[in-house]
Amino acid sequence: MEVSNQSTVTEFVLLGLSAHPTLEKTFFVLILLMYLVILLGNGVLILVTIVDSHLHTPMYFFLGNLSFLDICYTTSSVPLVLDGFLTPRKTISFSGCAVQMFLSFAMGATECVLLGMMAFDRYVAICNPLRYPVVMSKAAYVPMAISSWVAGGANSMVQISLAVQLPFCGDNVINHFICEILAVLKLACADISINIISMGVANVIFLGVPVLFIFVSYIFILSTILRIPSAEGRKKAFSTCSAHLTVVIIFYGTILFMYGKPKSKDPLGADKQDLADKLISLFYGLLTPMLNPIIYSLRNKDVKTAVRDLASHRCLTQ
Repeated sequence: MEVSNQSTVTEFVLLGLSAHPTLEKTFFVLILLMYLVILLGNGVLILVTIVDSHLHTPMYFFLGNLSFLDICYTTSSVPLVLDGFLTPRKTISFSGCAVQMFLSFAMGATECVLLGMMAFDRYVAICNPLRYPVVMSKAAYVPMAISSWVAGGANSMVQISLAVQLPFCGDNVINHFICEILAVLKLACADISINIISMGVANVIFLGVPVLFIFVSYIFILSTILRIPSAEGRKKAFSTCSAHLTVVIIFYGTILFMYGKPKSKDPLGADKQDLADKLISLFYGLLTPMLNPIIYSLRNKDVKTAVRDLASHRCLTQ
């Protein structure tokens, strides 16, 4: 009778930058500053989309959801990462790891679906402007936003169910800063091929379909813009979707760079690559949430005006 080395997991050890203690203080300050920028930038965007009546439109409703989503996404992991920089023994409980993975997957999948909804909003605004008030009524865009959150939660439930029921063995050491489902699955004392296939199918449904939807939407959008006779008209039409397109490129570009980059075959550079992988995994989840409010503020006159009005109102009140 074969006996496997299985154990009841109560916590995981997160190595992070424990092998590079001199870098931990530097990155603690850097990550903290980035997190504060995320909270401030996205918080201001949420505030102006609520307070300014001119921004009570579907596009800015989705933008407010995106900002709230970015705050939730980073808050699910960054405080634990910062605490890990200051704590000698970097551990996380099994239940804490499961919660962190659930929130990370839920927020990530929700953002994918939400970006698809925002692409549809831009498609209707540019390709069918006369029907825009009817198609994108409040009765339509509010359920669209809610469905994005529901889809993200459903995807996360599927992903987490692939990991929490597995038997684990070994030292239960995760080499990164946060709990990632692939890292956790590698610790299992069982065949995970079915889990990997199921995870791939879920990713195609919840991540791949929104990408395809965004791609098709922008084909129609660009086709419509190119048919506009005047250069000024084309510029004005493109400016209404350029911020969203920039966010989409950065969001999916960082994901592709993170998970699609080739592994180094040089064994002498394994340590450097391992350090680089850790830093990339740390920053890619912060880059998009930090840049989103900056992109929408710099490329959107309505948002800049609303922020100035809010600031001036506060100054007059004081």
